[in-house]
Amino acid sequence: MIIKPRTRGFICTTSHPAGCARHVEQQIEYVKSQPAVEGPKNVLVIGASTGYGLSSRIVAAFGAGANTIGVYRPSAGSEKRTASAGWYNSAAFEAAAEEAGLVSYSVTGDAFTEETKQKTIEVIREKLGQVDLVVYSVAAPRRQDPVTGEMVNSVLKPIGEPYTNKTVNFHTGEVTPITIEPATEEEVQHTVTVMGGDDWQLWIHALKEGGVLAENAVTIAYSYIGSDITQAIYREGSIGQAKDHLEATAHTLNDTLSENGGRAYVAVSKALVTQSSSAIPVVPLYVSALYKVMKEKGLHEGTIEQMYRLFADRLYHAEGTTVDEKGRIRIDDWELQADVQEEVRRIWNEISTENINELSDLEGYRKEFFQLFGFEMDGVNYEADVNPDVKIPQAIAVSE
Repeated sequence: MIIKPRTRGFICTTSHPAGCARHVEQQIEYVKSQPAVEGPKNVLVIGASTGYGLSSRIVAAFGAGANTIGVYRPSAGSEKRTASAGWYNSAAFEAAAEEAGLVSYSVTGDAFTEETKQKTIEVIREKLGQVDLVVYSVAAPRRQDPVTGEMVNSVLKPIGEPYTNKTVNFHTGEVTPITIEPATEEEVQHTVTVMGGDDWQLWIHALKEGGVLAENAVTIAYSYIGSDITQAIYREGSIGQAKDHLEATAHTLNDTLSENGGRAYVAVSKALVTQSSSAIPVVPLYVSALYKVMKEKGLHEGTIEQMYRLFADRLYHAEGTTVDEKGRIRIDDWELQADVQEEVRRIWNEISTENINELSDLEGYRKEFFQLFGFEMDGVNYEADVNPDVKIPQAIAVSE
């Protein structure tokens, strides 16, 4: 099959196995070029196939030499249909880990279900014994409420009143005004149910009850605060309520884990091109401006650079983990530097369809978006016939 990108709004409906493999390979190469991390030995990554979860797994394995288990949704391809990018990413990771002599397994199932939790506990017990780091990086649009059984959806909306700003179609470069109506109370609660800390807490409880959490175990989840420009739609919006809940959950989990010397953290990261962030109005335009400024200042980081800095300079730093006044690890510090934000705000006030390519790094944003799905990677022949049906021998499916 000759695989080309097909887009529908902010998602790409196809992905390229060779391109995804090259993307993973580049991340591994970066980590191997850095000093080794004195970090975890047995790691569980929940939401391991893309974004922060994938990069966390790569840093743990190739930076710290850790054995890893990744949990992610099954989304294999066939001879006629491509798999998800996450599936191809995971296949590439597993192959590289095996070649490097690292133990790695995948559990494919819905991370929200009890069946997936119990299957994962079985795999940990059988393959690793216990884990000393649990990374929670699930970014899903919907979840079945564990209490009511109702399927609920998250929304990306402001709270209280409509929000008007500008956004960009990153495929065409057209900058347009956008008004987003506020979320209802029910929509806010549903967003917290899907994207808050409830499932993270259920995972840690299940792992602890199952006897597979090591003493001194650490767990971490990811959050975002961001610029004043995005506050109304992000941190002060429905998703911000979910992030507040996530951060509150970290304190609860920290109290639980500290009984055995463990810790729980939320890491606040910078704005990056991810499948999730591409769905949020206003954010792609902000990121395009931010990328231009941070690249010019030599401060730009992608997901893998962020995760390496998190592990090496924060989570497993020899002098301990530095946190802010709310107990959060901050790796958004470079994004929020005063000089960076001042320049981004100047660009924001001037940017339009006519000057967007001059004032921002929209092309960089667009390219990174397609690279998430394995396209536009250097060194990949996209005219070659490839088999989209890629197997992951180490994947253990959950029967539900």
